[in-house]
Amino acid sequence: MTKIRNYFLIFFLTVCVPAAAQHHASVSPFQAERVLDRDSVRTSVEFLCSPELGGRATATEGSRNTAYWLENQFLSMGIQPLNGAWMHGFVTRDGVIRNVLGLIPGYAHPGRYIVLMAHFDNLGILGGRFFPGADANASGVAALLQLTRMFSYMNSCQKQYRHSLLVVALDGKEKNLAGSERLWREIVSGQLLDPATGEAVSPSQIDMVVNLDQLGSTLAPLTKDNGRYLIMLSEESTGRRNTLERINMEPGFGFELGYDYYGSKDFTKLFYRHISDQRVFLENNIPSVMFTSGITYRNNKPEDNPESLDYDILTSRIRLIFHWLDKIL
Repeated sequence: MTKIRNYFLIFFLTVCVPAAAQHHASVSPFQAERVLDRDSVRTSVEFLCSPELGGRATATEGSRNTAYWLENQFLSMGIQPLNGAWMHGFVTRDGVIRNVLGLIPGYAHPGRYIVLMAHFDNLGILGGRFFPGADANASGVAALLQLTRMFSYMNSCQKQYRHSLLVVALDGKEKNLAGSERLWREIVSGQLLDPATGEAVSPSQIDMVVNLDQLGSTLAPLTKDNGRYLIMLSEESTGRRNTLERINMEPGFGFELGYDYYGSKDFTKLFYRHISDQRVFLENNIPSVMFTSGITYRNNKPEDNPESLDYDILTSRIRLIFHWLDKIL
């Protein structure tokens, strides 16, 4: 637990010094890159994969401690809790599952939402073997934290986005997507109250869901030997692919982009519509995007460890996703 307490001391929020002197229209998204930190990305992955968390299996002590750590990160970034709490726990037959939620309010249309989410649970320890889950999905959680940090920074710079950003770290993905199903039920039943407006978040107010799931590997490239790639799974009509492509053409990006799962309609449908956390939102006709770097031979194995990830590429992917989100927010 000493290591966990040490990581609790990490302070994510950097103050935006020039904010008071700037009009929101002049706040460039490139300013947020000053708080995008490769070392912090790696530190988050290494912490999440530490033996003290035991592989983060759902409803275990390691999963609980991960949720408390994530709650602390949201607190340190200054993002707002919903219903007075960042942690939203619920009881299942497997035990207590905990989602961690926070909100960065929008200004032009505060009653409209983009949901940004990533699951933090993994396989844990099976048959005496430790499954660290670096790519699946410590990489997605590390990206979620960096993006939250960047948008919190933009908020401190008084950047006025049209939408509010609802940030969710999900538990229970390995238990038939229990965390995302619970999130949806809270939204449908009006249980999530926006701390800025005091009103319930409703399904009709959610304009898009963005899921981050396995973002850190270069072991399954779209083209051989090209690790600078990113897969976006979405509906062509609602995924804002053109926005991503325009940003990607700017200097400093230049990723190879893919919009299906390695050319396979069946695997694209499987990962996009059935076994990933955006499923329940798609079933209810809410536009959804999944960003991933694909499945590799290390996933769901003890070899899925922090050393297997490419942190330069992961940080660059986070940067591209941030600039895309900045446009759609």
